[in-house]
Amino acid sequence: MSQPSLCGSFLFFTLYDVCDEMRLAELHRLLGLASVGRETWFRHPAPEYVGFERPPVVEPLEAVTLANGARLGGRVKYYDYGVVSVQFELPFEGGWDALLDLACQYLAGTEVGRQAYTIACQKVERVARALIKPLPNWLSEDYCIIHVREVEGHPSAADLLAQYGDRIAQIVRGESTRLSDGERHEILANSMSYYPNDLAVVGWNAAFVYDTAAGAEATVQLLEYANSQLLEFRHYDEVLTRQLQTAYQSLEKGTGFLARWRLARVSARLYTLLLEVTELTERSDNALKFLSDMFSARLYRLAAEKVGVPDYKKLVHDKLRTAEGLYQFMVEQFHQGRAFVLELIVVIILIIDLIFLVGGKK
Repeated sequence: MSQPSLCGSFLFFTLYDVCDEMRLAELHRLLGLASVGRETWFRHPAPEYVGFERPPVVEPLEAVTLANGARLGGRVKYYDYGVVSVQFELPFEGGWDALLDLACQYLAGTEVGRQAYTIACQKVERVARALIKPLPNWLSEDYCIIHVREVEGHPSAADLLAQYGDRIAQIVRGESTRLSDGERHEILANSMSYYPNDLAVVGWNAAFVYDTAAGAEATVQLLEYANSQLLEFRHYDEVLTRQLQTAYQSLEKGTGFLARWRLARVSARLYTLLLEVTELTERSDNALKFLSDMFSARLYRLAAEKVGVPDYKKLVHDKLRTAEGLYQFMVEQFHQGRAFVLELIVVIILIIDLIFLVGGKK
């Protein structure tokens, strides 16, 4: 039995956390691009406030040729909170078997990631003046969206899941072997549709999207944004872990007279970090506004949950609370040490006064 023909694209995303913040106006100038207003791409008309607070800067890329001869078009996206996203697009056309073979090949491969890193390094070096507090070591996240624009016969989302659910689950996992019923159910349970003829099945490292090019735009953007959020919270988690370790080491050195004075400097650094991380997390967390578009909000929550954003966000918030408690303790220790010094000075002055008083009577 012949398989229906499919038409669509693989979208490969590799995101890097390169700095604390980017000056978008400076980026536009360095890249020679015109600035744009608030970016919106929802399924139905949305209020003015719905979209990116500060739209990322998008720069087109020249086509890249892989070792197997495949040519990938693409673009680079710069987010104001310090994330650079390199996207490649690989068109495909064929049956379900061919699509599954491509998914297994590219989800397990590393060449696309190497190409993305090379381009990211070149682009970041070019726009270095727009970066605030560049990071010496970059964290990265990879994600793939298999976007099917057309299926022969134009089946509905329900028919597609009923007839080809097994293949879709394998494609999302990049597995050539048939999956168990339990794993298949777990993957397909993470699916959403807005109209009868669109479908998004979201996995932790890949997603299957059945929709028109225009209709899939919001889904693609939200999946990319969720991965950028994961990257940011991973960065904040590492920063807080290092700073808390430094604070614990300072406390382990003792709480003696000199140690308590050293705690003042450590606590000041810790409090500064608390303010910085809180500000940056709020900025990245509030970068996208879609409160009135409930489908987009639900889709983002699904995407964020699958890639792990809530887990890292909880880790960051827990460490922020730990850092706040540690800061309070260190400040109290410092104040106790300062109070002891002041009391000691008063006692010394009294002793000196008594000595002069007794000596004067003699």
